[in-house]
Amino acid sequence: MKKKLFVSAVSVFLFVLVSKAQTATPKVTERQENQQARIAQGVKSGELTAAETKNLENREAKIQHDKKAAKSDGTVTAAERAKLNREEDRSSRAIYRQKHDGQTRK
Repeated sequence: MKKKLFVSAVSVFLFVLVSKAQTATPKVTERQENQQARIAQGVKSGELTAAETKNLENREAKIQHDKKAAKSDGTVTAAERAKLNREEDRSSRAIYRQKHDGQTRK
């Protein structure tokens, strides 16, 4: 009886571990946190206007939505990871352009 319980517990643990690994997106999450900090710094310094901030935040919200959709079926495929990385790349360039375009908050 104890052996069956132990085997069951180990099986559940391994299943959770494997399923978590298939949906883990630590690089995307790290980039999202970094880009949120960049946006916040741009707002604080006045480099981003309200409209620019709204646009950038909407981009980040879309990436979060796409990440959630990619995880919804239990597996984040290589194609889905590539799509999320492309979106993050575009968002990063947009943040840079908006912070350095000469417009400032009044």
